[in-house]
Amino acid sequence: MPDIDETPPEGMDLDKVPEYLASKKVDAVVRKFPSTQTIPWVFGADTLVFKGDKYYGKPENIDEARKILKELSGETHTVITSIALFNGKNSYLSTRTCVSKVTFAELSEEELEAYLDTDEWHGVAGAYRIQGMAQCFIKKIEGSYSSIVGLPIFEFYDILKEQGYTIL
Repeated sequence: MPDIDETPPEGMDLDKVPEYLASKKVDAVVRKFPSTQTIPWVFGADTLVFKGDKYYGKPENIDEARKILKELSGETHTVITSIALFNGKNSYLSTRTCVSKVTFAELSEEELEAYLDTDEWHGVAGAYRIQGMAQCFIKKIEGSYSSIVGLPIFEFYDILKEQGYTIL
């Protein structure tokens, strides 16, 4: 994982931030290679969770995770995942973005604390992993499950088709 500053540029629309960061991650990896070396593929992804005009990054500690989950409890929020694929043969960067909506049930204090005890909140935007225990709290999804996990499969395949690869 490239070490980049994940702070979005001031004034950038929230829906553009994941694409910006996914592309920035790819660029950071590509720049590590010598200019004479051929780079076949470099792939990056970024996910942003937000509600209204507030976005939720990766919590730094359990108290921040608790606060985020309380704010998402009983509410609908948006999950945007963007992917970027650099094709070294063509020196071409292609990106795609998928927007989904997730509605949480109202979480009891016991459910919240039990979830926090799993440590699944570490290192993920919005303090939850849909593929883990948090799926018990998700009332409704509008969009792509794989995108909420962090890899929008349809969009990834769309990029591959654009570059001449298919599953056929």
